[in-house]
Amino acid sequence: MKAILQVGVLLGVTMLGNELAQVLNLKIPGSIIGILLVIILLQAKIIRLEWIESGANILIAELMLFFIPSAVGVMQYKQVMAADGMRFELVIFLSTLTVMICTGFLSEMANKIGGER
Repeated sequence: MKAILQVGVLLGVTMLGNELAQVLNLKIPGSIIGILLVIILLQAKIIRLEWIESGANILIAELMLFFIPSAVGVMQYKQVMAADGMRFELVIFLSTLTVMICTGFLSEMANKIGGER
């Protein structure tokens, strides 16, 4: 029950980020703004890591499920993939590499923050 509440808190922050992006007409996705809000709240010690850690771990454990809709959606564009497949592969490779690097840095930062408790 505690973890479900924590997922709800993270969802609420994401929704707040979406609203901020829309109201302020920002070109940054609301989910990214939500992540930045969580980081700011953690750094400012407004929220503690324990308050969201279990919920975040659940979301990370089920992360692959979030990619299924986009993978299925790509199947609708077979002709585009056939014409520009190499460019898509390059973008996918570079974005995957970027995500892996950023995840590594964020994990190290989270470990340092968690170690300070």
